[in-house]
Amino acid sequence: MTRLSYIDYHTCGEPVRIVTSGYPALTGAGILDKRRQAREQHDHLRRAMMLEPRGHDGMYGVIPIAASHPDAAFGVLFTHNEGYSTMCGHATIALGRYAIEQGLVKASEPVTRFAIEAPCGLVRLACEVKGSQGNWKVGNVSFESVPAFVEARDLVVLVPGYGDVVTDIAYGGAYYCILPASRFGLDLMQTPVEKIVAAAGALTDQVRASRRITHPTEPDLGFLYGTIVTDQAGPGEDSFNLCVFAERQIDRSPTGSGVTARMALDHAKELIPAGQGRRIRSITGGTFIGKVIGPVDFPAAGAVTVEVGGRGHLSGEGSFVIEADDPLGHGFALPKRFAEIVG
Repeated sequence: MTRLSYIDYHTCGEPVRIVTSGYPALTGAGILDKRRQAREQHDHLRRAMMLEPRGHDGMYGVIPIAASHPDAAFGVLFTHNEGYSTMCGHATIALGRYAIEQGLVKASEPVTRFAIEAPCGLVRLACEVKGSQGNWKVGNVSFESVPAFVEARDLVVLVPGYGDVVTDIAYGGAYYCILPASRFGLDLMQTPVEKIVAAAGALTDQVRASRRITHPTEPDLGFLYGTIVTDQAGPGEDSFNLCVFAERQIDRSPTGSGVTARMALDHAKELIPAGQGRRIRSITGGTFIGKVIGPVDFPAAGAVTVEVGGRGHLSGEGSFVIEADDPLGHGFALPKRFAEIVG
C-alpha cells in the first residue's frame, strides 16, 4: 500500500496540489535530470495524484524537491493531466504562501523574498506578509520570471476547419501560441468555451507537427505547451484570456507563464513599456497583474524579465491511499468510447 499526503491550494480557481510526503527522493544531478527521472520512474504517482478517482482532467500539482541551484530555497516539479510542465505561475503564487506557512523559508514583515528552482530556471518571489512566527498571513505573491521572449511573429498556420490562422509564439517559462479569438472567427466573450478549446487545441496540434521549437539554452524546454486565446482589448485595458495547455487542459487562472509570455510579446510590439502594469483576467474572473521589468542578458533577441502577481488560497489537505490490488489505483482518464477499454 502506498500513501501520499498533500496540501491543496488554488489560485483564481486553478488547483495546486502539493505533495508533502510519500513521494520518493529524486537523485538526479540537476532539476531537469530529476524531471526526467520523475517521468520515467515515478509517473504512476503523478497519475494517481492528478487523474481520477483522486483528481480530475483539470488537476494541477507540485512535487517539491531538493534544489540544485545555490540561490533556491527548494526546487519544484510541476505536474498536470498529461505530464510535467516547465513553469507554472499560478502554482508559484500558491507556493509563496505554502513555503511561508510550512516554514520552508524564514518569514518577515512586510515582504518576504526568496527564490525557487523551477525546470525553466530560478524564479524569485516576493510575498506580502503580516503576523508573527507560527501565525503568518500571506497576501499577494508576485514572482520575477525567467527570461521571456518572442519566438515567432505573424506565423501563418493552416489549421483544419479554420483555414490560415495567424499567430505569434512567445516564451514565458513555457512556449505558447498567442492570438485573439477573432483569428479563428470566434468571439472570446460569446463563443461557447468548448469551441474555443477545440480551436486552440487544433492550432497547438498543427504547430507541434509542423514547427520545431528550440530553446536557446536547454533542449528539454523546447516544445509548444499550449495556446492562449485573447480578447481584443487594447494594451491599456484589462484583458481576458483562456489558456489551453498540455492535452486540451483549461487553465482556470490567467496563467502566470502565459501572462509572462503575453507581456514579453506586447513589449516587443512596443504596445506596453517597461514598468506599466496590465490586468489579465481568466474564465473565473480571477486576475493577475503583469509588468515588464526590463531587458535581460540572454541568448534570445529582446529577452525581458516580467513580474506577475496574484493570490493563492488554501482549499484542503489530507492523504491518498493506493492499494496494491486496485486496478485503477494509479489513476485513469475517462475514455471517449467504450472500445478504448477493450483488449
